[in-house]
Amino acid sequence: MTGHIDKSALRNAATVIVLRDRQTEPRILMGQRGAQAAFMPNKFVFPGGAVDAGDSMVELCTALPEPCRVRLTQDTEDTTPHALCVAAIRELWEETGLILGQPGVWQAAPPDWERFAQAGFVPDAGALQFVFRAITPPGRPRRFDARFFLVDAQAIATDIDDFSAACDELSHLQWVPLVQARTFDMPFITEVVLAEIAARVADPTPPATVPFFKNDDEESLFLRLKGAATAD
Repeated sequence: MTGHIDKSALRNAATVIVLRDRQTEPRILMGQRGAQAAFMPNKFVFPGGAVDAGDSMVELCTALPEPCRVRLTQDTEDTTPHALCVAAIRELWEETGLILGQPGVWQAAPPDWERFAQAGFVPDAGALQFVFRAITPPGRPRRFDARFFLVDAQAIATDIDDFSAACDELSHLQWVPLVQARTFDMPFITEVVLAEIAARVADPTPPATVPFFKNDDEESLFLRLKGAATAD
């Protein structure tokens, strides 16, 4: 019998893996969470965070590619691909100062997006690829249903080495060579995602299936969205 996930204990979240120098020396953007953080203190992670209520109301100038949108709708009932993409772009902007967007003018930017709008851009999800999904195991102080998006640094509209507009949620923001990333202190699931990214460096197209690490109160499943499930 498949176990039950208490959805009231989960928050939907979006994480962004920015990849640069794909054909030469692949590097990914990571930062370190603070020592006092309630979730994964001191760990090196990708930019990301929870979906906010207002994310579903923010317009995108380009939507997520269709294969990725379809996979985001699998095995879920309580959020939309649109809100997840908006959250991914917002979290990337807040935590790194990097803008995934196109030049444009807002009619009325929400408070969380005012500085983004003042920079002269509107959010663009066209370059995002949905590549991984994971639910935080039971027993953690906070639990998330996290979707991981991959984006090539060439799609970033601003200087990819300028983190001056970042908030202070992540420190030590840096471009980490992919071959060295596992030497950093990071969560287990981040290591799993890194293995997927390493396998995809040579292929810029969306993956045929998306791994889903599904944890609930009775068992763990490693699924492939648009694929079969195997028990842990």
